Amino acid sequence: MKRTIICAFLLLAAGMAASAQIKEGEIVSRNEFGIDSGVIESPSGALKAIYVKDESAVTDFPLLDISTRTGDLVSIKYPMNGMPSEKLSLIVRDTLGTLISTMQVTDFTDERYLTGVTWSPDEKYLFIQVLDRSQHHMHLNMYRVCDGSYVRTILTEDNDAWVEPLDPLYFIKSSYRFIYRTDNRDGYRNLYICDTLGNISRFTKVDADVAYKGNDGKYVYYTSAEVSPVENHLFRKKLGIFAKPERLTTEPGWHNIRMDDDCSWTDIWSSKDEPWSIWEQSRRDSLKANPSCIVEMGTVKSADGQFDNYYRLVKPLDFDPSKKYPVILYVYGGPHSQMVTNTWNANMRAWEARMARRGYVLYIQDNRGTQNRGAAYEKAINRACGQAEMADQMAGLREVVLSQPWADTSRVGVHGWSYGGFMTISLAVNYPEVFKVAVAGGPVIDWKWYEVMYGERYMDTPETNPEGFELTSLIGRTRDLKARLMICQGMMDETVVPQHCLNFVQECIIDGVQLDFFPYPADKHNMRGKAAVHLYDKITAYFVEHL
Repeated sequence: MKRTIICAFLLLAAGMAASAQIKEGEIVSRNEFGIDSGVIESPSGALKAIYVKDESAVTDFPLLDISTRTGDLVSIKYPMNGMPSEKLSLIVRDTLGTLISTMQVTDFTDERYLTGVTWSPDEKYLFIQVLDRSQHHMHLNMYRVCDGSYVRTILTEDNDAWVEPLDPLYFIKSSYRFIYRTDNRDGYRNLYICDTLGNISRFTKVDADVAYKGNDGKYVYYTSAEVSPVENHLFRKKLGIFAKPERLTTEPGWHNIRMDDDCSWTDIWSSKDEPWSIWEQSRRDSLKANPSCIVEMGTVKSADGQFDNYYRLVKPLDFDPSKKYPVILYVYGGPHSQMVTNTWNANMRAWEARMARRGYVLYIQDNRGTQNRGAAYEKAINRACGQAEMADQMAGLREVVLSQPWADTSRVGVHGWSYGGFMTISLAVNYPEVFKVAVAGGPVIDWKWYEVMYGERYMDTPETNPEGFELTSLIGRTRDLKARLMICQGMMDETVVPQHCLNFVQECIIDGVQLDFFPYPADKHNMRGKAAVHLYDKITAYFVEHL
C-alpha cells in the first residue's frame, strides 16, 4: 500500500514538473525570426493566437545569484546547439480564455519553428511560416481558426545555407492578397504579391534589400537600400502591373520612417554631416560647429574583391598626419548588424569619440555577413562564422589604416562585444603579429555552447559540420594568444552563457597563458546603468595602460 502511494506521488510530482515546463503566451525561439510576443491578437481583438512552448526536454543551465547570503542557483532553459530544443504549438483562445482550437501543424519534426503568424482579415484563417529545425526548409501554411485544420501550403522556401523568415504577411487593405518578404527568390530581401492559392509575383524589382512600411489599398510603401546600402529611403509603388516606384525622401542620408495606419508618415533623418532632424536647430548648429573628433567615411574592397565594405575612421580633432597614432579596431561583424550608415557622424558611438579625444584612431567596418546587402553578402559566413569576417576586417584595416605613415603599427588594439567578442579573440589569435591589446566582452568561444536557433542557422551542428566547428572554435587557440587580453563577462548572461569565457580562461591556465578576466557578478549580456559606466571606464583604462 505504501509503495503504491509513493509511486502515485512520484508520478504526480513528475507530471507537475513536466507541466511546469509547458508555458503559454511566452515569447518563443529566443526572440529569433522576428518573434517579439507570445500572443498575436486578431484584427478585431476578439481572438488571440497563443504560442505554447514545451521546454521539458531542454537542458538547464545554472547561473549563480550572489545577492543571497549563501548564493542561489538560478536555472535557465538553454537549448544548446545540437541538443534537444523547445517544442512549439499554436492555439487560439477568445477574450474569456476559452480554447477555440489548436493548429494541426504536422510539417517536419516537433522541434520545428512557427513564425510569421498572421490572421486573415476576416479572422477565419491563420497563416504560419513553418520552418524546420535545420532552417533549410520553410512551408507557408494556411489553417482554419474554427478547428485548427490544415487548409493548404501556399508556398515553400528551400536553401542550402539557411531560410530565415523575419516578417508576418501584410494583407492588402480590402483584399485577400498579401505582401510577402523574402531574400530567397531573387537574391535580395524584396516584396512579393501573393494570394492564398499560391500565386506569387515580385513587386519590388530592385537589387537591394527593402522593408515593408504600409499600404492603403492603392499604394504599398516601403524603405529601400537601392540608393546606397548605407542610406535608407522611403518609396511607394502603386498596385498594378505597369506601376513604377516613386521615391518620397530626397535628402541624402538615413530616413527613419514612422508610418500610421492610414499611411501618413513622419521622417526622422540625418546624414554624416547633418545631425538628426528631431533635434532643435540650435542644438544641430552647435553640434556641427563644435565637433568632438574627425569622422571620415568610405569604402574598401572585401577580401574576396566582390563587394565594397563601408567603414568609418575616427580621428582626434587635432589630428596631425606627421605624428604617430595608436589604432583601435572596434568590431561586431555578426548577422543582423550594420555599424556604418550615412547618419550623423556615420553612426559613431560615444566611446569612439572618447578614445579619439585621448589620442587614438579608431577603425570601424561592416563585413560580409552583416545585413542590408543581399543574400550573397549575408550568407558568405555559412558554416564558418568568423572566417570571411576576419578576412574583410584585416583587408580594410591594412589598406585604410596600417598602410598610412601616421599609424603606429606597434600599437594596434581590438575590441568588441558578444559576436564582436568572438571576433576580437579570433583576430587576436589569428593575427598575433598585428594586435598588441584586445578587450573582448561576452565572447562566444565555441559555437557548440551557443543556442540552437541562432547557432544552427549559421553553423549547422557539430555532427553535420565538424570541420566548421573545429575551424571556428577558440578552445585550443590559447597558445596563439600574444596580445594582452582582457575578457569582461556578465555572470548572469542568458545569451552567451559564462561557460564560454570560463572554458577559455581554464585553457589559458592549463597552457600557462596569462590574461585578465573581469566578471560582472549581477549583470546579464548587455550592461546597463552603473555597470555600463564601470565597464567603459574599465575598457578605456585598459587601452590607456597597455596600448
